[in-house]
Amino acid sequence: MDNFGKQAMAGLRVLLILTVITGVLYPAAVWGVSRLPGLRANAEAVDTTRIGIDRAGDQWFHTRPSAATLPASGGSNKGERNSDYDTVVAERRAEIAQREGVPEDRVPEDAVTASASGLDPHISAAYAELQAPRVARVRGMGEDRVRELIASHTDGRGVGILGEPGVNVTALNRALDAAG
Repeated sequence: MDNFGKQAMAGLRVLLILTVITGVLYPAAVWGVSRLPGLRANAEAVDTTRIGIDRAGDQWFHTRPSAATLPASGGSNKGERNSDYDTVVAERRAEIAQREGVPEDRVPEDAVTASASGLDPHISAAYAELQAPRVARVRGMGEDRVRELIASHTDGRGVGILGEPGVNVTALNRALDAAG
C-alpha cells in the first residue's frame, strides 16, 4: 500500500471513531443524564437555582422574558431598531404595568427585555420590588416578609464590581413555598 493509501485508511479510521463517539456515545450519554432523578417530566430543574424557571400565576415572582421556551435557550436576534422588537417590548411593558398596578414608566427594563440565553434566573432588585406587593397579597403574606425573602436572595455584584445586584427568582420562589 502506498503512502496515499495509508493516509486514506488512517483518515477513515479516525472518521469511524469520531462517528461512534459523536454520533452514538455522546447522544447516548446525554439521553442517560436526562433520565437521572432531579428532572421532572416537564424538564424543570428541581435541584438547581442556576436556571430561571418562570411559573405561571400571580403567587410567583416572574423572571425576565425569554425568546425561547424551556428547555431551549437563545435570544431573538432582534435589535433595538427592529419595529417588531419595539412592539413586543411595548406589549410586555403594558402587560406588566397592568399586572402590577403601576404606570408603564415604573416597569424596569429587565422586565420587558429578554436575557441573552433566556435562562437567566436573575432579575433586578427593582423588578423584584415591583412584584412584591402582588405576591404578598396573593399569598396572604406581609409585604415586609416578602421583602426579607427578596433581600436574602439578592446576589451582589460579580467580583464585587461587575454588573448590578440581582435577585435569583428560582431560589426566591422556592423560599416562598417553604415559607408557606
